[in-house]
Amino acid sequence: MGEAQVSLEHLFRVFTKPEHKDSKLAQIEQHLSDNILDFLSQHVVTKKTSLEEVEKDFANAKVPESPEFVSTHAETLLDKLVAHSVNTYSPTFIGHMTSALPYFHLPLSKLMVGLNQNLVKIETSKAFTPLERQVLGMLHNLVYDRSEAFYEQHLHSAQHALGAFCSGGTIANITALWVARNKLLGPQPGFAGVAKAGLAAAYRFHNINHLGVMCSKRGHYSLSKAVDALGLGREQLIALPAPQQTLDPEKALRAGKRYQEEGNKLLAIVGVGGTTETGHVDPLDELADVAEQLGCWFHVDAAWGGATLFSSQYRDRLKGIERADSVTIDAHKQMYVPMGAGMALFKDPENANAVRHHAQYILRAGSKDLGATTLEGSRNGMAMMVYSALHIFGRRGYELLIDRSIQKAKAFADMIDKHPDFELTTSPTLSLLTYRVCPQALQHTLKQVDDSTRDKINEKIDTLVVSVQKQQREAGKSFVSRTRLEAPDYPTKCITVFRVVLANPLTSHNDLAAILSEQHQIATRTPLWGSLSKLTTQSPA
Repeated sequence: MGEAQVSLEHLFRVFTKPEHKDSKLAQIEQHLSDNILDFLSQHVVTKKTSLEEVEKDFANAKVPESPEFVSTHAETLLDKLVAHSVNTYSPTFIGHMTSALPYFHLPLSKLMVGLNQNLVKIETSKAFTPLERQVLGMLHNLVYDRSEAFYEQHLHSAQHALGAFCSGGTIANITALWVARNKLLGPQPGFAGVAKAGLAAAYRFHNINHLGVMCSKRGHYSLSKAVDALGLGREQLIALPAPQQTLDPEKALRAGKRYQEEGNKLLAIVGVGGTTETGHVDPLDELADVAEQLGCWFHVDAAWGGATLFSSQYRDRLKGIERADSVTIDAHKQMYVPMGAGMALFKDPENANAVRHHAQYILRAGSKDLGATTLEGSRNGMAMMVYSALHIFGRRGYELLIDRSIQKAKAFADMIDKHPDFELTTSPTLSLLTYRVCPQALQHTLKQVDDSTRDKINEKIDTLVVSVQKQQREAGKSFVSRTRLEAPDYPTKCITVFRVVLANPLTSHNDLAAILSEQHQIATRTPLWGSLSKLTTQSPA
């Protein structure tokens, strides 16, 4: 029924002729254009189907032999894909860093896809390349606030780059540390540099055993990928304990000195501007001092929290970020841009030259091709979406959204604090927080028992939290995530907690109250609740 004719005429039609206005594809497009929220409410997560059942729809590994009509295929996507997708627009989806998108991205994305520009090369992106350079300049200005003359000199310079546009924070972090590595181990008399000679030769020339990167245990897992991809080795990621959720500058300095006294070299300290688990911000100003004392690069991973710089009220929470050698920001987080818009920004526009590559057929010396200083080659024009968002929202629009999210997180934290059977584990620095369900009487018990007993009780509470989170997710009304972390009140062992991200502007106080109420109802219906409520200061069975 859905099989189309195999002919050049049919294939040419796919490339050149729009579908009929009454086709299924046209209907879907019109429905999306008319009301994105209505579309999602009708088509997203409407069926309670297990992952194993969904996998059966995508189990055939053979490429289809014959072509299919676009309208028929659109029906298939609705039934198999859209119907089982996650409604990230929902105001009660508050468990991850994916949120509702503004409506204007739908028509603009058609423009981006239709133009199909490749940002690797000027010849395939004549206007998009200067646009991307301007976007990087705007974000560089937001972080570093240099003079107009500085941006006039460097914004469109073929010899400089203010940053690199990336598909996400992971590639941005790798790019920043790649630049740091190549700069530290660059060409010198008698040594061609690590980019040409390799790491082994660089270690011999500099007489070092290892090259390391330091962060706290709250650092993003992309840092582990970075030291792996750059050949440093995962064992050289020095992740220090963070019982207070941030990297302690004094401990970082001591650990860095000890590492270098052992015949190693510290490549970089990574401060986090909004951890993915709790939203905490490392003491960036103090860590910049530590990096200076240790003679290493200072990188700030502000993939989540970088947008806080739009806020006059809260930007001081990132104090010291302007001293970083490089900064990661994800526009697809709190800048409300579709997925795939990360950036690595460089304080010194010269530093990107440490990774500059040339190729005779495409990346010629002296050109303004962006692919010369980016890890990725072919890339789409995602910078256009950031450019448009920056203009449509403006700094003041973003400020309003950021301020509201942080204030909403504070309000939810107050709500949790006032509820007798919940325990706030990390207060919001930005718009993330963690908490757990725990019977009121048991909260008093936990303060009185010894460490061993406390750990045993906490293991039972962990089980309850996991059960509540799973049941709430399966019920489908709302979603919070969960994680395990070190908590100041329970330093001996990590505990399991609910994790909430409050970035969706559509989420209301009533939504948050309903989510908390639902969790409490689920918890009190769980058999474990009764046994936990009966525990006293004696050791649990």
